[in-house]
Amino acid sequence: MKTVIVNGANGYVASNFVNSLLKQQYTVIALVRANKQDPRDRMEDALTLLNDGEDIDTNNLEVYNYSLCDDDFSMDKNILKSIFSGNVDYFHFAASLKYDEKSVDEIFSTNIEGVENSIRIFLKYATEISRFFYIGTAYSCGRLKGVFKEDFYENEDISAFRNYYEQSKRFAENIIKENIEKNRLRAHVIRLSQVVGDRETGITRTDYGIFDFAKRIYSLANRYPNEVVRVHVDPDSTQNLIPIDTTVKHLLKVVEEASVPEIMNFVANNPIWNSHIIETLNQMIPIHLVPVKKLEKEDMKPIERLASIGMSFTESYTSTDLLFDTLQRDKFLKNPETGPDNNSVAKMLEYFIENLSEKKKKRKHEAA
Repeated sequence: MKTVIVNGANGYVASNFVNSLLKQQYTVIALVRANKQDPRDRMEDALTLLNDGEDIDTNNLEVYNYSLCDDDFSMDKNILKSIFSGNVDYFHFAASLKYDEKSVDEIFSTNIEGVENSIRIFLKYATEISRFFYIGTAYSCGRLKGVFKEDFYENEDISAFRNYYEQSKRFAENIIKENIEKNRLRAHVIRLSQVVGDRETGITRTDYGIFDFAKRIYSLANRYPNEVVRVHVDPDSTQNLIPIDTTVKHLLKVVEEASVPEIMNFVANNPIWNSHIIETLNQMIPIHLVPVKKLEKEDMKPIERLASIGMSFTESYTSTDLLFDTLQRDKFLKNPETGPDNNSVAKMLEYFIENLSEKKKKRKHEAA
């Protein structure tokens, strides 16, 4: 069976992927950056969380400390030769999720230079039969009008994007393209939309996107319960959400198949209306949110300004109705299941908010 190398392996999507690969008996090489914790501990903690504290068989798991932008990842050359020998699928998950101008150097270093370095190391050590998979974002579409096709798009100025994260991911895709053309890199781009919780169980262990918004509103409601708060959200716009279990299922299929399209958009066929998300939060949190398509800061009440401050990232996605081409994805996956329905999203938000409530109770208990 082939070896799967995953960098940024302890992240949300990557750790779920690693977890499923191990259950399928694949040999997995996890590249994890050390912080205050040992990389092996970081990886095992992520897997323990996913399995509700139960042990998972990690006999097929090797974990290495690496530094994304350093020569040879600051790893021993003999180790690199060993892990890249044979039939390898390499998945580049590592990314900075920051988006603002003050973080642009970090964003570009991680999301562009990190990809360049990954490719350099892959071309240096991997065999000819090995494949490179870049995990991108469907939001590299930027402010494109019309359908975002499963194709490469030219690099553009920041004005064509909502933030520097989107721009950096577009630039990275074109680094992949250049290496396919010039260096015969066997590479594929997989673009993910907003990855959420489990469609069946509702279990949600990410606080990104709509869950970041839910967390901030939950905090606001605890400080100012039963308030009526207008938020700058277009109720008639949508969010493209793809469940984590669906995402992992698609990625496993990628590993299983010998022939994979060059680019695929892993997105939901049916996005979720902002109005549904707002209505769901109003039912779960002691606050009444009123979505307003146009809301100027000078017209806001103090509490509404507080809400707006916490929406510096999510606000740019509250008026979107993005259209994605999925022709290559559909041919490959053969009419796949995609996004969650309204009930699944409600279940995810309920799980997420209950978890916030439990954490709050625990903090109060510990402080008592």
